[in-house]
Amino acid sequence: MSFVWPFMLISLALIPLGILGYALLDRSRRRRLARYGGSGPGGGAAQPRFRSRIPAALAVFGLVFAAVALGRPQAVVSLPRQEGTVILAFDISASMGATDMTPTRIAAAQAAAKDFVARQPVSINIGVVAFSDSGISVQAPTNDQATVIAAIDRLAPQKGTSVASGILASLKVIAAQEAGYSGNDFYSNRSPSASPTPTATPVPAGTHAPAAIVLLSDGENNENPDPMAAAQAAANQGVRIYTVGIGSSAGTTLNLNGFQVFTQLDEATLQGISQLTDGTYYNATDAAGLRSIYDNLDVGLILAPQLTEITALFAGMSLLLVLAGVVTSLLWLGRLP
Repeated sequence: MSFVWPFMLISLALIPLGILGYALLDRSRRRRLARYGGSGPGGGAAQPRFRSRIPAALAVFGLVFAAVALGRPQAVVSLPRQEGTVILAFDISASMGATDMTPTRIAAAQAAAKDFVARQPVSINIGVVAFSDSGISVQAPTNDQATVIAAIDRLAPQKGTSVASGILASLKVIAAQEAGYSGNDFYSNRSPSASPTPTATPVPAGTHAPAAIVLLSDGENNENPDPMAAAQAAANQGVRIYTVGIGSSAGTTLNLNGFQVFTQLDEATLQGISQLTDGTYYNATDAAGLRSIYDNLDVGLILAPQLTEITALFAGMSLLLVLAGVVTSLLWLGRLP
């Protein structure tokens, strides 16, 4: 347990002084009673000595709790809260530099994603995964929208396209999030070591409702493994993939290192991925559709450890103890403690 205002705990030192003062007053009162022949409240027999001290003891414990409350205690408490996770998987292949969307495909994807992030409630953790010829986590899931948007802004076109790597990296991030890992594997130009395809006991599609992947890509896959196999791995875990098509079906010619390369939106691949995982396909220009993704995300109830101020608990205990002391004193002794 820690304290926001630890210096206020010095008030605990005043309690022994109060006890000493009370003891002196009680001794003086007893002497006066003995002098005038008093035998106790109401003229009856004197109360047992231990019983007469219980009200005062309750009041003292109440003051101790009040002094601790002044320090504003904090403790790590497991609190229930509703939470969901969305992984934004960005295609950052070279073809995302094409200009068939204004100003470029990657810029259009970033704009659509940032609009989506800005509309999410704080109960949703958003992570960012980037994939080119491999996939890697750029930002671990967080509800800090400014951090997520900053990660999105850092993305830029790189090499080839491995849609499957983006899906598998997203599944890995979801698994790490649920296991309690909060670290980041920051994006770099180096390809990470190969990792095996996640295996899981298949469950009905879309049943892993608190987690989803939003895949933003032009769908043109030119690297192994097979994106449909990766989509099947997501479907086996019940994770929906919402695909967002970036680019135009008419396509455009892109200049890559002196070579003229034709590139166009592959809607069939993206639609197949979303259909297999019980997700939905959207076009990047369908802003209303993108915003509806959250409507299909069922947040889950979890117990999360959180540093919480428990001043109210100590203040409430203090009040109860002091009241108990007052009531028992009035009932047993006919006076305040």
